[in-house]
Amino acid sequence: MVVGESGLGKSTLINSLFLTDLYPERHIPDASEKIGQTVKIEASTVEIEERGVKLRLTVVDTPGFGDSISSQNCIEPIMDYIDQQYERYLQDESGLNRRHILDNRVHCCFYFVSPSGHGLKPLDIEFMRKVHHKINIVPVLGKSDMLTMTEIKKLKRKVLDQIDEAGIQIYRLPDCDDDEDEDFKQQNKQLKEAIPFAVVGSTQLIEVRGKKVRGRLYPWGVVEVENPEHCDFIKLRTMLITHMQDLQEVTHDLHYENFRAEKLAKSGKTPTGGVRASTVEKDKLLADKEVELKKMQEMLSKMQAQMQSK
Repeated sequence: MVVGESGLGKSTLINSLFLTDLYPERHIPDASEKIGQTVKIEASTVEIEERGVKLRLTVVDTPGFGDSISSQNCIEPIMDYIDQQYERYLQDESGLNRRHILDNRVHCCFYFVSPSGHGLKPLDIEFMRKVHHKINIVPVLGKSDMLTMTEIKKLKRKVLDQIDEAGIQIYRLPDCDDDEDEDFKQQNKQLKEAIPFAVVGSTQLIEVRGKKVRGRLYPWGVVEVENPEHCDFIKLRTMLITHMQDLQEVTHDLHYENFRAEKLAKSGKTPTGGVRASTVEKDKLLADKEVELKKMQEMLSKMQAQMQSK
Protein backbone atom coordinates (compact mmCIF):
# COMPACT_ATOMS: atom_id res chain seq x y z
CA MET A 1 0.00 0.00 0.00
CA VAL A 2 1.21 3.51 -0.82
CA VAL A 3 -0.17 6.47 1.13
CA GLY A 4 0.69 10.16 1.03
CA GLU A 5 -0.36 13.52 -0.31
CA SER A 6 -0.55 14.15 -4.04
CA GLY A 7 2.56 15.38 -5.78
CA LEU A 8 5.08 13.36 -3.75
CA GLY A 9 5.90 10.91 -6.55
CA LYS A 10 3.95 7.86 -5.32
CA SER A 11 2.70 6.77 -8.75
CA THR A 12 6.08 7.45 -10.37
CA LEU A 13 7.89 5.40 -7.73
CA ILE A 14 5.48 2.46 -8.15
CA ASN A 15 5.94 2.59 -11.93
CA SER A 16 9.73 2.70 -11.39
CA LEU A 17 9.66 -0.26 -8.97
CA PHE A 18 7.64 -2.50 -11.28
CA LEU A 19 8.78 -1.08 -14.65
CA THR A 20 5.21 -0.60 -15.78
CA ASP A 21 2.57 2.10 -16.17
CA LEU A 22 -0.16 1.33 -13.67
CA TYR A 23 -2.02 4.58 -14.20
CA PRO A 24 -2.10 5.37 -17.96
CA GLU A 25 -5.48 7.12 -17.84
CA ARG A 26 -5.48 8.59 -14.35
CA HIS A 27 -7.31 11.92 -14.08
CA ILE A 28 -5.49 14.55 -12.04
CA PRO A 29 -8.11 16.75 -10.32
CA ASP A 30 -7.83 20.52 -10.35
CA ALA A 31 -8.13 22.75 -7.28
CA SER A 32 -11.94 23.02 -7.47
CA GLU A 33 -12.35 19.23 -7.65
CA LYS A 34 -10.09 18.71 -4.65
CA ILE A 35 -12.39 20.69 -2.35
CA GLY A 36 -14.82 17.81 -1.85
CA GLN A 37 -12.57 14.96 -2.93
CA THR A 38 -12.60 11.71 -0.97
CA VAL A 39 -9.99 8.98 -0.71
CA LYS A 40 -10.20 6.20 -3.29
CA ILE A 41 -8.76 2.71 -2.98
CA GLU A 42 -7.19 1.32 -6.18
CA ALA A 43 -5.63 -2.16 -6.21
CA SER A 44 -3.42 -3.51 -9.03
CA THR A 45 -1.50 -6.78 -9.35
CA VAL A 46 2.12 -6.52 -10.57
CA GLU A 47 5.36 -8.52 -10.65
CA ILE A 48 8.81 -7.47 -9.47
CA GLU A 49 12.03 -9.36 -10.20
CA GLU A 50 15.43 -9.03 -8.52
CA ARG A 51 18.36 -11.39 -9.17
CA GLY A 52 16.09 -14.04 -10.60
CA VAL A 53 13.58 -13.85 -7.74
CA LYS A 54 10.06 -13.09 -8.96
CA LEU A 55 7.55 -11.57 -6.58
CA ARG A 56 3.87 -11.12 -7.35
CA LEU A 57 2.39 -8.22 -5.44
CA THR A 58 -0.90 -6.36 -5.14
CA VAL A 59 -0.26 -2.61 -5.05
CA VAL A 60 -2.94 -0.56 -3.29
CA ASP A 61 -2.90 3.15 -4.09
CA THR A 62 -4.87 5.79 -2.19
CA PRO A 63 -5.44 8.80 -4.51
CA GLY A 64 -7.09 11.75 -2.80
CA PHE A 65 -5.37 11.29 0.58
CA GLY A 66 -4.82 14.69 2.19
CA ASP A 67 -6.04 16.59 -0.90
CA SER A 68 -9.30 18.00 0.41
CA ILE A 69 -9.51 21.12 2.58
CA SER A 70 -10.58 19.03 5.57
CA SER A 71 -8.49 15.89 6.05
CA GLN A 72 -10.53 14.55 8.95
CA ASN A 73 -12.24 11.81 6.92
CA CYS A 74 -9.34 10.67 4.72
CA ILE A 75 -7.97 8.09 7.19
CA GLU A 76 -11.16 6.06 7.79
CA PRO A 77 -11.49 4.63 4.23
CA ILE A 78 -7.93 3.28 4.43
CA MET A 79 -8.51 1.77 7.88
CA ASP A 80 -11.77 0.23 6.64
CA TYR A 81 -9.97 -1.34 3.67
CA ILE A 82 -7.28 -2.85 5.94
CA ASP A 83 -9.94 -4.26 8.28
CA GLN A 84 -11.95 -5.63 5.35
CA GLN A 85 -8.96 -7.65 4.17
CA TYR A 86 -8.42 -9.03 7.68
CA GLU A 87 -12.12 -9.84 7.96
CA ARG A 88 -12.10 -11.67 4.62
CA TYR A 89 -9.03 -13.68 5.65
CA LEU A 90 -10.63 -14.52 9.01
CA GLN A 91 -13.78 -15.81 7.28
CA ASP A 92 -11.72 -17.91 4.85
CA GLU A 93 -9.62 -19.25 7.72
CA SER A 94 -12.77 -20.23 9.60
CA GLY A 95 -14.16 -22.14 6.60
CA LEU A 96 -13.77 -25.79 5.70
CA ASN A 97 -11.32 -25.31 2.83
CA ARG A 98 -8.30 -23.59 4.39
CA ARG A 99 -5.60 -24.91 2.06
CA HIS A 100 -5.98 -22.32 -0.69
CA ILE A 101 -6.73 -19.06 1.11
CA LEU A 102 -6.20 -15.96 -1.01
CA ASP A 103 -4.16 -13.57 1.13
CA ASN A 104 -5.03 -9.96 0.28
CA ARG A 105 -3.99 -8.52 3.63
CA VAL A 106 -1.86 -5.36 3.57
CA HIS A 107 1.66 -6.49 4.50
CA CYS A 108 3.49 -3.22 3.99
CA CYS A 109 2.59 0.48 3.79
CA PHE A 110 4.94 2.98 2.14
CA TYR A 111 4.02 6.28 3.78
CA PHE A 112 5.31 9.25 1.76
CA VAL A 113 6.61 12.28 3.64
CA SER A 114 6.96 15.64 1.91
CA PRO A 115 10.59 16.76 1.39
CA SER A 116 9.59 20.42 1.37
CA GLY A 117 8.27 20.50 4.93
CA HIS A 118 10.14 20.58 8.22
CA GLY A 119 9.43 16.99 9.16
CA LEU A 120 6.07 15.31 9.70
CA LYS A 121 2.80 17.21 9.37
CA PRO A 122 -0.08 16.70 11.86
CA LEU A 123 -1.89 14.54 9.25
CA ASP A 124 1.21 12.31 8.90
CA ILE A 125 1.41 11.73 12.63
CA GLU A 126 -2.36 11.20 12.96
CA PHE A 127 -2.45 8.61 10.16
CA MET A 128 0.55 6.61 11.42
CA ARG A 129 -0.73 6.74 14.99
CA LYS A 130 -4.09 5.26 13.92
CA VAL A 131 -2.75 2.45 11.72
CA HIS A 132 0.64 1.47 13.18
CA HIS A 133 -0.97 -1.35 15.17
CA LYS A 134 -2.68 -2.65 11.99
CA ILE A 135 0.07 -2.64 9.32
CA ASN A 136 3.84 -2.43 8.82
CA ILE A 137 4.66 1.22 8.12
CA VAL A 138 7.77 2.07 6.08
CA PRO A 139 8.33 5.86 5.91
CA VAL A 140 9.58 7.22 2.58
CA LEU A 141 10.86 10.68 1.67
CA GLY A 142 9.41 11.38 -1.79
CA LYS A 143 11.17 13.45 -4.46
CA SER A 144 14.38 13.55 -2.43
CA ASP A 145 16.26 15.13 -5.35
CA MET A 146 14.82 18.42 -4.07
CA LEU A 147 17.25 18.21 -1.15
CA THR A 148 21.01 18.09 -0.70
CA MET A 149 22.59 15.08 1.03
CA THR A 150 23.05 17.13 4.20
CA GLU A 151 19.39 18.20 4.16
CA ILE A 152 18.29 14.58 3.60
CA LYS A 153 20.24 13.37 6.65
CA LYS A 154 18.79 16.20 8.76
CA LEU A 155 15.22 15.48 7.61
CA LYS A 156 15.61 11.74 8.21
CA ARG A 157 16.75 12.39 11.77
CA LYS A 158 13.86 14.83 12.34
CA VAL A 159 11.25 12.36 11.01
CA LEU A 160 12.57 9.50 13.17
CA ASP A 161 12.61 11.74 16.25
CA GLN A 162 9.00 12.79 15.64
CA ILE A 163 7.95 9.16 15.15
CA ASP A 164 9.57 8.19 18.46
CA GLU A 165 8.02 11.17 20.27
CA ALA A 166 4.55 10.22 18.98
CA GLY A 167 5.00 6.60 20.14
CA ILE A 168 4.53 5.26 16.61
CA GLN A 169 5.85 1.77 15.85
CA ILE A 170 7.20 1.63 12.29
CA TYR A 171 8.51 -1.55 10.66
CA ARG A 172 11.95 -2.44 12.03
CA LEU A 173 14.14 -4.75 10.00
CA PRO A 174 15.04 -7.92 11.95
CA ASP A 175 18.58 -8.51 13.18
CA CYS A 176 20.73 -10.99 11.30
CA ASP A 177 21.64 -14.38 12.78
CA ASP A 178 25.26 -15.00 13.72
CA ASP A 179 25.68 -17.60 10.97
CA GLU A 180 24.48 -15.25 8.22
CA ASP A 181 26.76 -14.25 5.37
CA GLU A 182 28.88 -11.14 6.04
CA ASP A 183 27.66 -9.48 2.85
CA PHE A 184 24.04 -9.97 3.93
CA LYS A 185 24.83 -8.55 7.38
CA GLN A 186 26.39 -5.48 5.79
CA GLN A 187 23.43 -5.08 3.45
CA ASN A 188 20.98 -5.36 6.34
CA LYS A 189 22.93 -2.74 8.30
CA GLN A 190 22.80 -0.33 5.34
CA LEU A 191 19.04 -0.87 4.93
CA LYS A 192 18.44 -0.12 8.62
CA GLU A 193 20.49 3.07 8.43
CA ALA A 194 18.62 4.21 5.30
CA ILE A 195 15.18 4.39 7.00
CA PRO A 196 13.26 6.53 6.13
CA PHE A 197 14.19 5.81 2.51
CA ALA A 198 14.90 8.94 0.44
CA VAL A 199 13.75 8.02 -3.07
CA VAL A 200 13.52 9.39 -6.59
CA GLY A 201 11.31 7.77 -9.21
CA SER A 202 11.52 7.89 -13.00
CA THR A 203 10.71 5.63 -15.96
CA GLN A 204 12.61 7.82 -18.42
CA LEU A 205 15.80 6.39 -19.97
CA ILE A 206 18.71 8.85 -20.24
CA GLU A 207 22.13 8.24 -21.74
CA VAL A 208 24.96 8.84 -19.25
CA ARG A 209 28.57 8.14 -20.26
CA GLY A 210 27.41 5.94 -23.11
CA LYS A 211 25.06 3.93 -20.89
CA LYS A 212 21.25 4.05 -20.71
CA VAL A 213 20.02 4.67 -17.17
CA ARG A 214 16.68 5.56 -15.62
CA GLY A 215 16.82 9.01 -14.17
CA ARG A 216 15.78 12.65 -14.17
CA LEU A 217 17.53 15.19 -16.38
CA TYR A 218 18.26 18.65 -14.95
CA PRO A 219 20.29 21.58 -16.33
CA TRP A 220 23.06 20.76 -13.85
CA GLY A 221 23.14 17.01 -14.46
CA VAL A 222 21.30 13.70 -14.13
CA VAL A 223 19.83 12.08 -11.01
CA GLU A 224 20.15 8.33 -11.51
CA VAL A 225 17.30 6.39 -9.91
CA GLU A 226 19.33 3.20 -9.44
CA ASN A 227 22.53 4.89 -8.23
CA PRO A 228 22.91 4.34 -4.45
CA GLU A 229 24.91 7.55 -4.19
CA HIS A 230 21.96 9.56 -5.57
CA CYS A 231 19.01 8.06 -3.65
CA ASP A 232 17.75 5.01 -1.70
CA PHE A 233 15.64 3.52 -4.51
CA ILE A 234 17.76 0.35 -4.77
CA LYS A 235 17.72 -0.05 -0.98
CA LEU A 236 13.93 0.27 -0.86
CA ARG A 237 13.49 -2.33 -3.62
CA THR A 238 16.01 -4.66 -1.93
CA MET A 239 14.20 -4.31 1.40
CA LEU A 240 10.86 -5.12 -0.22
CA ILE A 241 12.19 -8.29 -1.86
CA THR A 242 14.56 -9.66 0.81
CA HIS A 243 12.24 -8.94 3.75
CA MET A 244 8.86 -9.75 2.19
CA GLN A 245 8.70 -13.01 4.13
CA ASP A 246 9.32 -11.15 7.40
CA LEU A 247 6.72 -8.51 6.50
CA GLN A 248 4.18 -11.28 5.93
CA GLU A 249 5.08 -13.02 9.20
CA VAL A 250 4.83 -9.81 11.25
CA THR A 251 1.47 -9.09 9.61
CA HIS A 252 0.15 -12.59 10.38
CA ASP A 253 1.66 -13.11 13.84
CA LEU A 254 1.19 -9.60 15.22
CA HIS A 255 -1.26 -7.35 13.37
CA TYR A 256 -3.68 -10.03 12.16
CA GLU A 257 -3.65 -11.83 15.52
CA ASN A 258 -4.47 -8.51 17.25
CA PHE A 259 -7.40 -8.02 14.88
CA ARG A 260 -8.52 -11.63 15.31
CA ALA A 261 -8.32 -11.50 19.12
CA GLU A 262 -10.26 -8.22 19.17
CA LYS A 263 -12.90 -9.64 16.82
CA LEU A 264 -13.30 -12.84 18.84
CA ALA A 265 -13.49 -10.88 22.08
CA LYS A 266 -16.33 -8.77 20.68
CA SER A 267 -18.25 -11.74 19.27
CA GLY A 268 -17.70 -13.77 22.44
CA LYS A 269 -19.51 -11.33 24.75
CA THR A 270 -23.09 -11.81 25.95
CA PRO A 271 -25.49 -8.87 25.61
CA THR A 272 -25.87 -8.50 29.37
CA GLY A 273 -22.90 -9.67 31.33
CA GLY A 274 -20.09 -9.02 28.86
CA VAL A 275 -18.60 -12.43 29.72
CA ARG A 276 -16.74 -14.36 27.03
CA ALA A 277 -18.76 -17.20 25.53
CA SER A 278 -18.16 -20.66 26.94
CA THR A 279 -16.56 -23.50 25.05
CA VAL A 280 -20.03 -24.99 24.52
CA GLU A 281 -20.60 -22.78 21.48
CA LYS A 282 -17.21 -23.70 20.05
CA ASP A 283 -17.93 -27.40 20.60
CA LYS A 284 -21.27 -26.95 18.84
CA LEU A 285 -19.56 -25.38 15.80
CA LEU A 286 -17.03 -28.22 15.69
CA ALA A 287 -19.81 -30.78 15.98
CA ASP A 288 -21.73 -29.16 13.11
CA LYS A 289 -18.62 -29.27 10.95
CA GLU A 290 -18.05 -32.94 11.81
CA VAL A 291 -21.65 -33.77 10.83
CA GLU A 292 -21.17 -31.94 7.53
CA LEU A 293 -17.94 -33.82 6.85
CA LYS A 294 -19.62 -37.18 7.63
CA LYS A 295 -22.40 -36.39 5.17
CA MET A 296 -19.85 -35.61 2.49
CA GLN A 297 -17.95 -38.84 3.23
CA GLU A 298 -21.19 -40.86 3.04
CA MET A 299 -22.04 -39.30 -0.32
CA LEU A 300 -18.56 -40.16 -1.63
CA SER A 301 -18.89 -43.73 -0.37
CA LYS A 302 -22.24 -44.14 -2.14
CA MET A 303 -20.83 -42.76 -5.37
CA GLN A 304 -17.84 -45.13 -5.19
CA ALA A 305 -20.13 -48.08 -4.48
CA GLN A 306 -22.34 -47.21 -7.47
CA MET A 307 -19.28 -46.92 -9.76
CA GLN A 308 -17.95 -50.29 -8.57
CA SER A 309 -21.34 -52.00 -9.08
CA LYS A 310 -21.38 -50.77 -12.69
